[in-house]
Amino acid sequence: MKQNSRRVNDVILQTAAIIIFFIIVIFSIDLFFAGHYSPGGGFIGGLMTSAALVLLLLAFDSKTLANVLPIDYRLMTATGLLIALATGLHSVFLGRPFLTHAYGKFDLPLLGEQTLHTAIAFDLGVYLVVIGITLTIIQTIGESE
Repeated sequence: MKQNSRRVNDVILQTAAIIIFFIIVIFSIDLFFAGHYSPGGGFIGGLMTSAALVLLLLAFDSKTLANVLPIDYRLMTATGLLIALATGLHSVFLGRPFLTHAYGKFDLPLLGEQTLHTAIAFDLGVYLVVIGITLTIIQTIGESE
């Protein structure tokens, strides 16, 4: 006789997963933005966000995660690739080598003078690719069981 694979009393796991999910996502965003001046960036930020989403997937199930976050991860991967490629090609159109990044200083309201880099667009592309590929693999493995 096959037992129900869903546990009956998941209240503690689900509550903890929701709280930990937000902590991990905030930390991943911090890692994403810290990548220009210290270790971090799009890859590790994407892995951390993927880990947070996998935690929700384990605490709940794939249908609940799909209802809460109706995202096509393959489309997310393609979008990330396009952003990263466009960032690299931008420099080629300006007569510079592929992936030569530009930066400038801007006076932003409430933040003052800030340096903005095109590398953040590249990191965003990497971030989306890592999340998209990781969750596509996890969901494909989960659906095959």
